[in-house]
Amino acid sequence: MTCTPEKTNTLATNLSSVTARIAAAASRAGRPAETVRFVLVTKTIEAERVREAIRLGAGDLGENKVQEGRSKAEALSGEPAQWSMIGHLQSNKVKDVLRFASEVQSLDRLSLATALEKRLQFLGRGLDVLVQVNTSGEASKFGLTPDAVAPFLKELTAFDALRPRGFMTLATFTPEETEVRRCFRVLRDIRDRALCDAPQGPALTELSMGMSGDFEWAIEEGATIIRVGQAVFGRRLLSASHYWPGAAGAM
Repeated sequence: MTCTPEKTNTLATNLSSVTARIAAAASRAGRPAETVRFVLVTKTIEAERVREAIRLGAGDLGENKVQEGRSKAEALSGEPAQWSMIGHLQSNKVKDVLRFASEVQSLDRLSLATALEKRLQFLGRGLDVLVQVNTSGEASKFGLTPDAVAPFLKELTAFDALRPRGFMTLATFTPEETEVRRCFRVLRDIRDRALCDAPQGPALTELSMGMSGDFEWAIEEGATIIRVGQAVFGRRLLSASHYWPGAAGAM
């Protein structure tokens, strides 16, 4: 598929709009826009359209499904892009995810850490990871409970190839600003405590939180990484629940 000029123009307009909204939210939070990393979520988007986004300057890409991410990364292998795995990762998919992803934002259990470590040791490389936390308390969502984070970080010291850089969460899928912000504040508080108390200490700076419907709130609450797709590419055909169990909103 070749993108038409009209589609490219829309993509450029949307990217410009999101970039401006990031800058405005960062300014309200008293931070420069450069402190917020914008990961473009490409789930369900065909490779050629992603290529257009990369060539417009959006080369920090996130995928939820391993097979889709690997296929897309191979199709775009000549482009200046980096890939993050942002969806739930099964341990038996580790070999495939490490073929394209330079970061995993959804580390949520020791069995996955063990599988990643084993493969990374074989490959002779390291991997940046974020610990996923279930801040909403919803049973349908993946992630550690807040109380489980500190013991988990201690366990991670046994894994030499994993480089914990911070935390990731999905807020409750609701238009209620108070509840969404509460989820973001829970993650920020976890990060702040970990900076002082966790073995990894000052390395745990990152907060990946905020999607198309709430990224401005997330930035105002301290997000250093946002994951946005629909605000750039438009509404996707598959619901968010196809990628995030229990989701009613979207990235």
